[in-house]
Amino acid sequence: MNRPLRTTLVGALTTAMLATVAVAPAQAQAHPAGQPPAVLDLPDGFQPEGIATAGRYAYFGSRATGAIQRVDLVSGRGTTIGAATGTPSLGLKVDHRGRLFVSGGTAGDARVLDTRTGEVLARYQFATAPTFVNDVVLTRDAAYFTDSNRPVLYRLPLGRGGALPPADAFTTITLSGAYEQVGTGVNLNGIATTPDGRALIVVQSTTGTLYRVDPATGLSTVVDVPGHTFTNGDGLLLLGRTLYIVQNRLNQIAVVRLNHAGTAGTLTRTITDPNFDVPTTVATALGRLYLPNARFTTPPTPTTPYTAVAVRAH
Repeated sequence: MNRPLRTTLVGALTTAMLATVAVAPAQAQAHPAGQPPAVLDLPDGFQPEGIATAGRYAYFGSRATGAIQRVDLVSGRGTTIGAATGTPSLGLKVDHRGRLFVSGGTAGDARVLDTRTGEVLARYQFATAPTFVNDVVLTRDAAYFTDSNRPVLYRLPLGRGGALPPADAFTTITLSGAYEQVGTGVNLNGIATTPDGRALIVVQSTTGTLYRVDPATGLSTVVDVPGHTFTNGDGLLLLGRTLYIVQNRLNQIAVVRLNHAGTAGTLTRTITDPNFDVPTTVATALGRLYLPNARFTTPPTPTTPYTAVAVRAH
């Protein structure tokens, strides 16, 4: 690829971005004075999966209803900014313009919301069943989405000044090379950029394998992490050259130190926490990592409680 892909940097939200649509019933858990809570309450029955952060705020998507919940990470108070859609809201990313990119799961789509108003700015229909648009990463000039049911990525180009494209202006990138689709379960899942910004990294949940993908051609190679795979790999987060890999049903985060090109890495440690209950995705804010507990092993009901958990990154 001629130009490196640079991960979008998220700035702090301005006061104007704090407008709300509706207030959710979730309340903050008690925590020591002056310290942000380590456990955040989400609405009962919410079934969270994705998370994105901007400044002191986190955004969560509901796989049950598609609603979007914004939570103040300092106070723990939550507000609904995106109305229920009846389809899932899974992987999320927010850009410095205050736009939230949302992966639509079984709906096979993505939508972009204004975080100030909850307004849907654009919607893109990538595929029809069988499809599972799972996660998203933002770069300087595009948004890339994974599809867990298909060996493809969807590229949504961003124009000058981050302009959103027309509804049919996305491209489908078919993976080639080392990657192989396995069965009908969740395959491609989390996605991030390489440290040098020239390629993408995806995790295949069924095999636990990390792949480096050339976004121009779809050519994939295995990221060499000697002696390790990452079964149940879900959300990915790259900070510098450190890749955080959420292993949902294992209730842990694998921490891998990558080389500059993202072709190889070394497992440096794993992060666990007694408050983990099948965490799925991860974002960073206030010097900590935040993860929603999807609770896949707990039968969901309208009164099932859900939380998000903060842990130290180092």
